[in-house]
Amino acid sequence: MAGDVYVDAALFLGMHSTDESMRIACKSFFAARLSDHVVMSWEQVGRCDDLVWRFPRAVQDAYYPFMDNLHTDMRIERRGYDAADLRVGLLAELDGLAMHERLLAGMVLNRNGMLWSVSPRLLAHASLPVRAPKADVELLFPDALERLYRTSLALRVPMTEL
Repeated sequence: MAGDVYVDAALFLGMHSTDESMRIACKSFFAARLSDHVVMSWEQVGRCDDLVWRFPRAVQDAYYPFMDNLHTDMRIERRGYDAADLRVGLLAELDGLAMHERLLAGMVLNRNGMLWSVSPRLLAHASLPVRAPKADVELLFPDALERLYRTSLALRVPMTEL
């Protein structure tokens, strides 16, 4: 498990950000790593769903085929927290983070991983192994997934929601 790449809900939903540079960076992160293995905590997956379910049904129907296919096409391993993750997540040096971010940081630190995120709170913690994606050009998914992605852009999420 050491060295795993972790992603959070902010990065995943960042593919649908109203901020175009963030949208392109997040989408390009996933498009470039489609054949790679990444890890997402069960809670972070649930945070994505929780936000999407706040949108009208038509938006959900446009979004979910892309999300379902991406979770199938890309090796996104979903993991639960263990007791050691929780202990590490409650360390004082993570003060100022929301509890879901502390738990995720605890998982990443405990398992010697690297977290990719666009969360300004996580990125502000210099002691955390966290990076933000950057992209000058929008990378594309394979044709069928790209078509689903374009349709899924009916969902656009403000940065304040991520």
